[in-house]
Amino acid sequence: MGDNPKSDAAWAAIKLLRASRAATIATVSDGQPFASLITPASAPDRSLLMLLSGLSPHTRHLRAEGRCSVMVMGAATGSNPQTAPRLSLSGTAAPEPDPALKARWIALHPYAAFYAGLGDFQLWRFRGETGQFVGGFASAHRFGPAQLVPDTAAVDAMAEAEASVIEHCNDDHPDAMDVIATAHGGLGAGWRMVTCDVDGCDLALDDAVVRVDWAAPVDSAGEVRGELVRLTKLARNAGPSPA
Repeated sequence: MGDNPKSDAAWAAIKLLRASRAATIATVSDGQPFASLITPASAPDRSLLMLLSGLSPHTRHLRAEGRCSVMVMGAATGSNPQTAPRLSLSGTAAPEPDPALKARWIALHPYAAFYAGLGDFQLWRFRGETGQFVGGFASAHRFGPAQLVPDTAAVDAMAEAEASVIEHCNDDHPDAMDVIATAHGGLGAGWRMVTCDVDGCDLALDDAVVRVDWAAPVDSAGEVRGELVRLTKLARNAGPSPA
């Protein structure tokens, strides 16, 4: 495996970040904070991609001041909302011109494909510099870039292998994609891998997308294969959920 995060809390925070499809962004306007909803997708290096409308207040704020904060949140484990895991990141956002990253955002938000091409929308990239992860009630952990940013060589290796891994999995192992998706809450058949990175992969069917995590970060296509074999065996051994 590639370099592991420095703690179980850091790995939990990274998995939460990768899976998040809705978040809150806090921007600054004339010295006043402003919070609003965004729909992020993680880039290969764990930075966040955001497709923003030029008509939105937060976009106007970011054009004047790129410093901002983003919070992603999971589901509470009980009736107390404080049991919900959440990650707050402070960093900087800037426009992102790479069309491949825009395609990645659309792959993770397929419902938005019809408006993603409108001239009013632009891709932005948020890079977190510091973060605080709360894993539940009374469980807080602060992180710097060393815990949040993956190994550059591993990111580059996976980016080079991603297209071939996706093609191989979708063309040669569609049954495994369905089995893994079902084990992660997906319904129906015909799931296809749409992203693959150092921390996991995303499977999509129509407008539904499920995130699948590796046991730990990887740094090669061979390690991805090992993880997919492991996940397929786990899913098949678990069998169908009881009615």
